[in-house]
Amino acid sequence: MGSIAIEEYQNFSKASFPAEANTLEYAKSLDAKDHLRSFREKFIIPSKANTKTKKVLRPETTSDDPCIYFCGNSLGLQPRATAEYLQIHLNTWASIGVHGHFRDLDDSPLTQWQLLAEHASKQQAPIVGASPSEVATMGSLTMNLHLLMGSFYTPTATKNKIILDWKAFPSDHYAIESQIRGHGYNPDEAMVMIGPDEGEYEVSTEKILSIIDQHASTTALVLLPGIQYYTGQFFDIKTITAYAQSKGLLIGWDLAHAAGNVPLQLHDWNVDFAAWCTYKYMNAGPGAIAGLYIHERHGKVEYHEGDGKPIFRHRLSGWYGGDQVGRFNMDNKFRPSPGASGYQVSNPSVIDLTSLCGALSVFNQTSMSDIRKKSLNLTAFLEHLLLSTAGSDPAFRIITPSNPEARGTQLSVLLKPGRLDTLSDMLEEAGIIADKRKPDVIRVAPVPLYNTYEDVWRFVQIFNQALEKCA
Repeated sequence: MGSIAIEEYQNFSKASFPAEANTLEYAKSLDAKDHLRSFREKFIIPSKANTKTKKVLRPETTSDDPCIYFCGNSLGLQPRATAEYLQIHLNTWASIGVHGHFRDLDDSPLTQWQLLAEHASKQQAPIVGASPSEVATMGSLTMNLHLLMGSFYTPTATKNKIILDWKAFPSDHYAIESQIRGHGYNPDEAMVMIGPDEGEYEVSTEKILSIIDQHASTTALVLLPGIQYYTGQFFDIKTITAYAQSKGLLIGWDLAHAAGNVPLQLHDWNVDFAAWCTYKYMNAGPGAIAGLYIHERHGKVEYHEGDGKPIFRHRLSGWYGGDQVGRFNMDNKFRPSPGASGYQVSNPSVIDLTSLCGALSVFNQTSMSDIRKKSLNLTAFLEHLLLSTAGSDPAFRIITPSNPEARGTQLSVLLKPGRLDTLSDMLEEAGIIADKRKPDVIRVAPVPLYNTYEDVWRFVQIFNQALEKCA
């Protein structure tokens, strides 16, 4: 499956940099050799002036003074293809109305609406290392997590715990909490949180396996993030999945910060299920339609020889999960589509799907292995400049793992207390957009598709100047 889904990922050693690395000339030399440098032109980079506007503006075709946008871990920039794809959809709707559901048009990059979700899923599959039939494009991340837990969280009186991350994104935490409560159990007893040792932020794989060991006999589900949103740690999905399953547990992954960021091989790693959003590293737009993965063994649909009734894994069913042949028979006899599409519920938003397809058209021109190659170097350059210019008594600590295989593009920088708001305001005034997480963390995410080494160098200069003023 890996050979179908993504190129074999090769381990890259951590990049090293010469004495002259902290110069604009050196940063520009890295950009000149960047194998993805042409991709920056495929995105609209806001100008510094536009980031401060309070009016709706038409974006400049180009800008001599672009902002430094290090917030792709929160919301990716708009691909230039997005407007083109959306206009094609609007023209289709205006021209043929309801016929757009079943008619393919010449010279359109979009399929008929009835098949557009499958079209988007096929394009997402290589990004997450799955076969197209194992991916569904639908809903939103939290809604999909609820739907997936509706199928995979089947607690009993003796096995009702869910093992989760110590600092899960609030939406995940609330979803897990409400699922447990909805089954009549106490979240205070049934939520097992895996956290780092005191004073640390990285959670070792060994500790995760140990917690699974301790609670395996009373656990119904393991649900963890592929990348921890606060620290940026990339968990060892393959090892943790295999260990949980060896203990008889089902395991799912929230890939909000992993999809489009790091190479994944969900099928080959035997992951039971996963879900992700598409508005971060996949650049589909704010609140865009999400994706989910179901391993093929959980998507099988078989039929009784006698009465022809379908046999399938329980799920919270909806009309759009029915097989396409019989979907419009309206006979109220649910026959799910095989694979992940059988977990769909509602008719998906075509405008959302169109925006996603526009964004995915950019990914189609490269590969996750090429993206990862630049990501490792770009983030290593950021780390090197931050640490080499920090002085003997630094005002910050990088809490993201230093091992490049244990992180994506993001570095989480923990500031000394009382500096976050002032520093963030100074960065924003200088035309730098990054993400802050109270009380003291700034998350910096140079995205390989549109950020440059020069961006990184300029950011570090301004960051250090701002830190001096915060002291």
